[in-house]
Amino acid sequence: MQDRILDALRNVMDPDLNRDIVSLGFIKDLKQCDGVVSFAIELTTPACPVKEQLKQQAHRQVMSLPGVKQVDIKMTSQVRQTPNEVKDKLLPRVKNIIPVASGKGGVGKSTVSANLAVALAGMGAKVGLLDADIYGPSIPGIMGAATPEGGGTKVPPVHHGVKITSMGFFVKPGDVQILRGPMLHKALEFFLGQIDWGELDYLIVDLPPGTGDVHLSLCQMIPLTGAAVVSTPQDVALRIAEKAVLMFDKLKTPVLGLIENMSGYVCGHCGQREDIFGEGGARRYALERGLPFLGDVPLSIDVRKYSDTGTPIVIAAPQSAPAKAFMMVAQNLAAQVSILASGGGTDKRPIPQKIELKSRHELLIHWNDGKQSALKTFDLRINCPCAQCVDELSGARRLDPATVSKDVWPQEISPVGRYALNFRWSDGHSSGIYTFDQLRSLSAL
Repeated sequence: MQDRILDALRNVMDPDLNRDIVSLGFIKDLKQCDGVVSFAIELTTPACPVKEQLKQQAHRQVMSLPGVKQVDIKMTSQVRQTPNEVKDKLLPRVKNIIPVASGKGGVGKSTVSANLAVALAGMGAKVGLLDADIYGPSIPGIMGAATPEGGGTKVPPVHHGVKITSMGFFVKPGDVQILRGPMLHKALEFFLGQIDWGELDYLIVDLPPGTGDVHLSLCQMIPLTGAAVVSTPQDVALRIAEKAVLMFDKLKTPVLGLIENMSGYVCGHCGQREDIFGEGGARRYALERGLPFLGDVPLSIDVRKYSDTGTPIVIAAPQSAPAKAFMMVAQNLAAQVSILASGGGTDKRPIPQKIELKSRHELLIHWNDGKQSALKTFDLRINCPCAQCVDELSGARRLDPATVSKDVWPQEISPVGRYALNFRWSDGHSSGIYTFDQLRSLSAL
C-alpha cells in the first residue's frame, strides 16, 4: 500500500524545483492503517509560497486511492544549505547568507532588509539581521533595537523575532566612525567571526549603498548564498542598481532577484494611484536579463511612520498593502534560495518577458521563447486554481462563472518565484496562483 501512496504522491510537483515531492525527499513518517494515511511534507523553507497548494494536491492524490478513507498531512520545513568549508569555519550554524544591496542610497534598502528579516521570522524561520552599513547604521532605529546595556555585545539581541547586530551598538551617541578600507574589513570580520549568531536559517546583511570596500570584503571573506538588489522604478536608479548586479556577477555571487521599492503611491483619501518614480522598471529589467523579479512594494507613508517608531510594517500593519508585498517578496526570496540549495538555477522553462494589460478585458504576455499569449481577463478569473474556486479533493470547479462580473479585471499582477503569477482582482479575489504552464494552456483555449 505504501508503494501505491508514494506513486500517487509522485504526481505532486514542486513548481520551484520542478521535481516531484517524493524524489525531492519531502515525504516523511508515512503511515497507513485501516484506511487512514498520515505523513509529513517537509519543505525546504517555512516561507514556501505554495505550501497550501502542495498540501491540497497531495491530499487529493492519496484520497483518490481505493481503500483510503482519511488523509492527515503535517506541513514542516527544513531549510537547506550548500556546504562550504570557509563558511562552515566562520559561521558553522548559519545556513544561508543573503546580502541586500542597492546601487545608490535613498531607495529604502534598509527598510526592505528589516521587513524581509521580520517576515521570514514570522513565517517560522530562524533569522539574523546584520547591519553592515558601517558609516550610516539605520537598522537599530528601524527595528526598535536600543544599544544593549554596557554597549556592544557579542551576543546579538533579539527584536521582533530577529537576532540583530550593528555598528550602531558599538558607537557612542553623537560619535562618528571614520574608517579606511582595512578597518572596514576588520569590522566586518568581527561581525561574521566574533558575533555568536547561533543557529540561523537566513542571515540578512544590509549592505551600504554603492559598490565599495564592504561589498568586496563580504564577497571575498565568505561565500554568499546570493544577493537581492533593491531599486526604485525610475531609469536613473535602475542604471545604478545595474552596477550592483554586475558587481555580484564579477564576484561570482548569484543574484537571487530584484526588488522594486516605492512602486507607486495610492492616495489615502481619494484612492488614486500616482507613479511618482515611474512604474515597473525593475520588473522589466529583470525580465530582459533573465533575473528573478522578487516583487514590488508600494510607496507608503505608513512604512516610513512605523519604521521611525521601530516597528516594521509587516508587524505593525500586517494587512496593509506594503506588508503583504513584503511578505510576497520574502516568500519569493526564500524560494530562490531553495532552488540554489537544491542544485537548481538552470531551468529553461518559458517565463514571461513582458506583461501588458492591453485593456481591462485583455492581457498580453510576451514569453522569453518568442511566443505571445493573449488572454481574456474574464477567462483568467473564472479559471482561478485556488481552493475557493476548485475542490481540493476532486479537482472539480466550484466557481460558477455566472457569479463573476464580465467586467472583472486584474488590479495588480505579482510574480510568485519563477513559475507563476498572482492576480488581485477588481472583485476582491486574490488567492489564485497561476503557473506559467497554466497561463500557456489557457492561451490555447
